[in-house]
Amino acid sequence: MVWHRLFVRLAAIAVLLAAASGPAFAARPLITDDARIVDPKSCQLESWMQFQSGGNEYWALPGCNFTGNLELTLGGSLQRVDGALDATNVQFQAKTLLKPLETNGYGIALSGGAIHHPNAEQRKLFGNLYLNVPVSFSFADDRFVAHLNVGANRDTENDQTRMTWGVGTETQLHPRVYLVAETFGENRGKPSFQAGFRFWVVQDRVQVDTTYGNVFGGGTGERFFTIGLRLLSPAFLP
Repeated sequence: MVWHRLFVRLAAIAVLLAAASGPAFAARPLITDDARIVDPKSCQLESWMQFQSGGNEYWALPGCNFTGNLELTLGGSLQRVDGALDATNVQFQAKTLLKPLETNGYGIALSGGAIHHPNAEQRKLFGNLYLNVPVSFSFADDRFVAHLNVGANRDTENDQTRMTWGVGTETQLHPRVYLVAETFGENRGKPSFQAGFRFWVVQDRVQVDTTYGNVFGGGTGERFFTIGLRLLSPAFLP
C-alpha cells in the first residue's frame, strides 16, 4: 500500500509538471547519458524530485522520437527554497544515434541542447548551450552496461566554455531491478557521484527510481536525494 500511494503521488506530480513545462539527460536516474533513444514513433516522460539543503527541484522532461533516429525533448524544472519559488529552467535537447547499442557490443550517440532560465537576466536568447557524445558498452547479455560521456557546456552569460564528462553503470540484479552508479563533473571543480536503484513497475512501460548523491569531499550541505518516475508509451505516432 505504501508503494502504491507513493506511485500515485509521483504520477500526479509528473502530469502536473509536464503540463506546466509544455507552453538532458540519460534514462533516469543517471545524469551520464547513454547511447539509446526512445523507440521509434514513441514518447516518454522522465520526471523526478531532488531534495537538498539548498532547495528542492522538480523536473519533467517529455520527449518523442518522431522519425526513428531523432529524439526531441522539451521540458523544464522548478526550484523551491523555503517553500517559495526560486528558479525555473526550460530545457530543449535533440539526440541521435551514430551507432545503435548492440547486446555485448557498443553504441555511440550525439546530443545537444539548450537550458534557459526565464527568470534570470540573461543577455543571450537561448541560454546555456551544451554538446555531448555518449558511448555505451554492453556486457553479459546487457546485464551490465557502462556509459562514457565527453562533452562541453557553453555558459553564454559568463562567456565560458567548460568540458564535461561522466562515467555511469547499470547492473541488473533482477529482471525488474537495476543498481545504477555514476560519477560526473567538469574540468573545473570537484566531481560528483550518485548511486541508487531502478525498478520496473510495469516492464518497459513504468519505472520508478531513487538515488543518493554528493560532491566528492562534500559535506551534508551538498548531498542530495532523488526519487523519479519514468513513463514510456508504445508506438502510436503516425
